[in-house]
Amino acid sequence: MTYQECLDYLYQQLPMFQRIGNAAFKKSLDNIETLCEALGQPQHQFKSIHVAGTNGKGSSSHMLAAVLQESGYKTGLYTSPHLKSFTERIRINGEELPERYLIDFVQQHQQLFERVQPSFFEMTVALAFRYFADQEVEVAVIEVGLGGRLDSTNIITPELCLITNIGYDHQALLGHTISAIASEKAGIIKSGIPTVISTRQEEAQEVFEAKAEEVGAPIYFAPDHFRIEVTEATHERQVLQVYHDEKSFLPGLEIDLAGIYQKHNLPGVLQALVLLHKRGWHISHTAVRSGLANTKTLTGLKGRWQVLAKRPLTICDTGHNEDGIKQILKQLRGINARQVHMVFGAVNDKDISGILQLLPAEYTYYFCQAAIPRALPVAQLLDMAQTVGLQGNGYNTVAEAIAAARANAAPDEVIFIGGSTFVVAEIEEL
Repeated sequence: MTYQECLDYLYQQLPMFQRIGNAAFKKSLDNIETLCEALGQPQHQFKSIHVAGTNGKGSSSHMLAAVLQESGYKTGLYTSPHLKSFTERIRINGEELPERYLIDFVQQHQQLFERVQPSFFEMTVALAFRYFADQEVEVAVIEVGLGGRLDSTNIITPELCLITNIGYDHQALLGHTISAIASEKAGIIKSGIPTVISTRQEEAQEVFEAKAEEVGAPIYFAPDHFRIEVTEATHERQVLQVYHDEKSFLPGLEIDLAGIYQKHNLPGVLQALVLLHKRGWHISHTAVRSGLANTKTLTGLKGRWQVLAKRPLTICDTGHNEDGIKQILKQLRGINARQVHMVFGAVNDKDISGILQLLPAEYTYYFCQAAIPRALPVAQLLDMAQTVGLQGNGYNTVAEAIAAARANAAPDEVIFIGGSTFVVAEIEEL
């Protein structure tokens, strides 16, 4: 197989959530357990940190991995979905999975896949675990794909669990209330394993406390210990004043993630690092500073309030649910631009009516359709948008929508590209 033939085989043979949505989600851990048993239980051959949540779990995973890497640990990082290349999902010290390893793994285990019939995600998780074990990583940061309780990553026994913000997303699979969604996320909480909660949300808090008590897990609500104030901010980085138990902590801490929502993720990341340090991990203040100041460089993180051009200021962000869009709109308002040109697309298996109602009527819109089966048809998206008073045109591709926005935007205006991870994935500069 060539690399492309290998990917074609996987996309054709294995149901892929990124492409088809809910039908690819397996509500059982049987397949991943069978795969990992056949592969020699690689998930038990390295230490791990498990990260779940609705918003912020990707950024938090990358920040943790960056600090651990700067602390001298050989650090694996598993995240999903990918933006440009499958190999982005699996990294060691920032280096992506070699294409050759993927080809060899798939060729060697084709019969196993045909017998077990795993989803694309189940196969990828098993691949990541085997790769991390083969490369003898000292620790791997493992991001949950969807939910937690039944997510394929939930067969690890981590050093620590981190759960970020809980919001409405994937309700058809996870439930229609914050407490129901939190219950699925709480499925990663395990006996004796410290669990950090990044934010305090009343409905979710009760669920997490009950689960932690049930299984005997120490639980820490990060905002009880960490408070963040932004002292300087550009479109590419932030300088923060951090208070740990109301005492100044790492004064002038700099992070290279510019989204204003990062101040909600950072308490959880810092609390996790403090707990790891107390458990004997060698994590210095220097490593924390360096890791957080260089997360994007160290881990390859893309698509989080990322500046693509200066004139006109062009920004993309993968935020795609109501909570994420609210944070994006708040930050766009802070720019105080004369006009915002928004390139926007969505998927067809989510109710986006609430998101469309959040979008400002005064923006100029370029509605588009990503090149995946899950994409909401642009004609349907345009109809829905016009129903709530949004003005703009429809484009059959993301590239056409971006080109139109660039043609229309004045140098002192703003272009924003988002609405879906899969819209951001088709930006050429990425």
